[in-house]
Amino acid sequence: MSQGLGGTGSICYHRGVTNELPAKAATIKDVARAAGVSVSVVSRVLNDGSGPVAPDTRERVLAVMEQLAYRPRSAARDLNRATGFSVALVVPDLTNPLFARLADRIVWEARARGVHVVLMTTQEDPYLERELLVSLLDRSVGGVIAIPTGENADHWQALRTHGIHVVFVSRSIESLRGIDSVSIRNTEAAAAATTYLLDRGHRRIGLLSGPSQTTTGSRRLGGYRGALGAVGIADDPALHRHVPFLGQAGADAAAAIVSLPDPPTALIVANTAQVQGILVRLRALGVRVPDDLSVIVFDDAPWMELVDPPLTSVRQPTDLMAMHAIEILVARMQGRAGSETRTVEVSAELIERGSVATRPVAAVAATRRGDGPQ
Repeated sequence: MSQGLGGTGSICYHRGVTNELPAKAATIKDVARAAGVSVSVVSRVLNDGSGPVAPDTRERVLAVMEQLAYRPRSAARDLNRATGFSVALVVPDLTNPLFARLADRIVWEARARGVHVVLMTTQEDPYLERELLVSLLDRSVGGVIAIPTGENADHWQALRTHGIHVVFVSRSIESLRGIDSVSIRNTEAAAAATTYLLDRGHRRIGLLSGPSQTTTGSRRLGGYRGALGAVGIADDPALHRHVPFLGQAGADAAAAIVSLPDPPTALIVANTAQVQGILVRLRALGVRVPDDLSVIVFDDAPWMELVDPPLTSVRQPTDLMAMHAIEILVARMQGRAGSETRTVEVSAELIERGSVATRPVAAVAATRRGDGPQ
């Protein structure tokens, strides 16, 4: 059984790699002016064989290009000729099932529109992400679809300064304005998962979310807190943790939470990449799901139906997110999108399976009085 979370989808308008940011991008007109030639001469230099250019003129134009750090925008020329063009897809981690499916669907949607995709991964490393962003300035891509690490706001802005369109998908960067984005309603999805547990008698509910600098991590925590506050339950910092997407931190955090003197009866794993590691650790600790601990996880994957018990999950509509992302980017590159920023938020879906138990009424009453196990 599934439940829609957060209402219906809506669109709201509101030379070597270094880490140094370039100045505002030089244009072909800037090169022509500095070299004392016409734009057509610069174009012939760029497109060797397209017309005669005197050797000394060629050398002068090339020197000016070097001086101005001019980067030819072949992707823009492809668009003007209405031929195929390329975009970059920057993904943090292809071992994350959500990102792997999202990348696959974006590539599929792009091919259907005659768009070539250059796939790049950051391994959730802000430093590697920074290097990739600088390298994109020298690539013939007309746009970028990206799941950002949450950092490097200045480097993302530099891409836009150089005329490279950017669309964030799944996550965005709060401090950056004017960048199109596509995601689920993270706050509402986490609130709905928390409310689902509250409705089944749970009052001590834990949450493991992604890093606090990511919009998914911060917004899901906000939704969880909001749902608890709505029924008068005070926030207990011991019950929620921000954990990295990679490594064993999620499993360690889960072990710490279930070992509290007053442990939770339910846990929301809102960090997709950590789900399997957390489940393995709970089993090693002898924690029975859902007898000892009810569990809801983000996102959904086919294997979650095969474990015992099958996992209740929050499913993200990757097909719809991919379609929106590529449609927005292509429209930007072709000059059809207008000037307003597009923020698309789609509904997640709660998939009810067997990992959530309903607490007996007597146990809930004891919890409220504080004289029974919690």
